[in-house]
Amino acid sequence: MSAISLGYQPRVWQQECHLNRKRFTILALHRRAGKTELAIAELVDKALRFAKDLGLFFYVAPQLKQAKTVSWLRLKARVSPLIAAGMVEINESELWVRFKTNGAMIRVYGADNPDAMRGVRLDGVVIDEIAQIKPEVWDEVIQPALADRMGWAMFIGTPKGVNLFSKLFFEAKHKPDWHAALYTVYDTNSLDPDEVERQRRELSDESFRREYLCDFSAAGEDQLISLSLARAATERHLRSDAYDFAPRVLGVDPARFGDDRSVIFPRQGLYAAPPRVFKGIDNMTLADRVAQEIQAFKPDAVFIDAGNGGGVIDRLRQLNYDVTEVNFGGIPNSARYINKRAEMWFDMRDWLNAGGCIPKSNELLQDLAAPTFRFTPADKIQLESKDDIKARIKMSPDLGDALALTFAYPVHRNNNVESQARALGMPVIDTGVSAVVNYDPYASM
Repeated sequence: MSAISLGYQPRVWQQECHLNRKRFTILALHRRAGKTELAIAELVDKALRFAKDLGLFFYVAPQLKQAKTVSWLRLKARVSPLIAAGMVEINESELWVRFKTNGAMIRVYGADNPDAMRGVRLDGVVIDEIAQIKPEVWDEVIQPALADRMGWAMFIGTPKGVNLFSKLFFEAKHKPDWHAALYTVYDTNSLDPDEVERQRRELSDESFRREYLCDFSAAGEDQLISLSLARAATERHLRSDAYDFAPRVLGVDPARFGDDRSVIFPRQGLYAAPPRVFKGIDNMTLADRVAQEIQAFKPDAVFIDAGNGGGVIDRLRQLNYDVTEVNFGGIPNSARYINKRAEMWFDMRDWLNAGGCIPKSNELLQDLAAPTFRFTPADKIQLESKDDIKARIKMSPDLGDALALTFAYPVHRNNNVESQARALGMPVIDTGVSAVVNYDPYASM
């Protein structure tokens, strides 16, 4: 039989992607790079060459409608010469193609119905627009299906904030059976240079970096705090006289359930000290920890999430500590926001932009960059809920919420700082601005 051409002529970067693979390959590609053509060609090649019985391969897009209008049409076009030669049969209703030479099948699915993909033995999969896929689709449905015959996976997409894509991409660099690669618009030469320059001029800097330079640190359209803004805050080094005159505040976010974390976050002015993070402790133990922090840090205000911290608040008040409960769903000071939590997070973003300094912590960076926001029909700003964030990245932004709590209400500095310091035997430094205490709030912990 004469050779049949499928009409795929890979560019240099596409050849690299086909050749430089591991069992799990994750590719960050700019818009209009040709990632769908790359992925379909990879599936067709692997299915045609598959030597075992009943080979099964999936192409998964975020939604079935999207899969039908883009992936399915392109898959049929790619194998059309084989259809004409009678080597492939297709099923329009179930969205599959079967190769008669070996019985291997490629099926197209939408991740909006993950149950339809359960219970199969899978030999290979392409997951398109991985930034829009919920983690459980990969963790609980697709990855287990690859286990029987050591199947492979290719993830493709364009960065879009903090999600499964960013998590897998950065983790891949430290795993032996994973490969991660990134191709910008200047690497692929897929678009006309004049068009690239036009896009660079007309798009915002964040949008161009995200869409065409595949910059994970650039904020998504609906992302409240970008990774670049959060990282910049970790690189700042403040002298004590830049913040030591400001009120001291503790934010406390008690864990709700499961693997959530209880967090105590101290902040004074532009400086946020390293948080105290606890897993698996009860309210009474957490209250004791907060009491120790109060004794060490001497805050002017303590703000605690009332939704999950009722027991902590009651115990601290029983011990005669003055703490303020904060209802995340409560009424904000500004009518711009739908609730208190949205207002606190936006105030925290303004603080970061104004020069706020945070400790170096990958967990904190992920938490700060995780939430998205939207406008309600009443034109109020609504922050993505903790439950929705956890569904998207499998982690609740507990550290971010604890730091946001330090912005709950205006706080005035107590006037007895100097007397407190002398009573504790601590040196008092006159900076010319105010009398301040010079000590490590965690030295006694």
